[in-house]
Amino acid sequence: MAKSKDVRIRVILECTNCVRNGVNKESSGISRYITQKNRHNTPSRLELRKFCRYCHKHRIHGEIKK
Repeated sequence: MAKSKDVRIRVILECTNCVRNGVNKESSGISRYITQKNRHNTPSRLELRKFCRYCHKHRIHGEIKK
């Protein structure tokens, strides 16, 4: 039997530093990544350390609503 597909969901990660400080005047946007997570193993919001191309540093990217 096939398992249901709604266990793994697609989430959007957004740079928390860019959102908190507002976007810099010289930058053109906010860094976002798309990934998947298992809803049963990770029920809370996902936070990963990813490279922000607007801050030019590794920053914490948090899950946002779609």
